[in-house]
Amino acid sequence: MTRSKTFQAYLPSCHRTYSCIHCRAHLANHDELISKSFQGSQGRAYLFNAVVNVGCGQAEERLLLTGLHAVADIFCESCKTTLGWKYEHAFESSQKYKEGKFIIELAHMIKDNGWEGLANTTPTL
Repeated sequence: MTRSKTFQAYLPSCHRTYSCIHCRAHLANHDELISKSFQGSQGRAYLFNAVVNVGCGQAEERLLLTGLHAVADIFCESCKTTLGWKYEHAFESSQKYKEGKFIIELAHMIKDNGWEGLANTTPTL
């Protein structure tokens, strides 16, 4: 008997969402996207206000491009792939807006435009 994967949270299919590229678990709603101008350890990354289906490791201090931060690696709860990190604390006042926010690297997520939810709608003229 095979066991199907169950995710902690499913985001509405009528909205644009971001999912884990490895297992397709939902990670974030497009409405939670703050910025596309971030750099992760493996390339470009997005900053999100909130995420789902993500676990968090121990916080540690890291010197990043924008200064010293306390960050905790985040991983997909379904496939356990490291996705990016959560900003726990920013030591510089100009970086405080990042606290409690999440970085997910583009190498680990895929965007779903939510077109399935629009298939049964009739455009108004």
